[in-house]
Amino acid sequence: MDAKQIEQMSLFSGLNKRERARVAQHADEVDVPEGKRLAREGDLAYEFFVIREGTADVDVGGEVKNELGPDDFFGEIGVLDEKRVRTATVTATSPMKLVVMSGHDLRALRRDIPQVIDKLRSACYDRISGGAS
Repeated sequence: MDAKQIEQMSLFSGLNKRERARVAQHADEVDVPEGKRLAREGDLAYEFFVIREGTADVDVGGEVKNELGPDDFFGEIGVLDEKRVRTATVTATSPMKLVVMSGHDLRALRRDIPQVIDKLRSACYDRISGGAS
């Protein structure tokens, strides 16, 4: 992935050029069609996603809890939590462009750029405590 694309995402704001290049090395961009299930509640979590384009619904226990759009991210709870279990089902409600990183990639970033993981952990805490979507 191109580091210039990383620069446009708020999750990675504040990173210097070298750090953005490092994130880009660990990220892939994928296109997904409308209706694609991206995560299933209760499944093991292997990937983390940032939405570049498109929208998705977040469903917990069979009820839609939130809609995600460009610059939102999901999957961090399952990837960062010790249990590694998805806490929600996420389904594309339009064609999407996603940035995807594996748990392995995030662990590498934790070593190299810990502030990215700090942001993800903060978002994780907000979502679990009900403070953010």
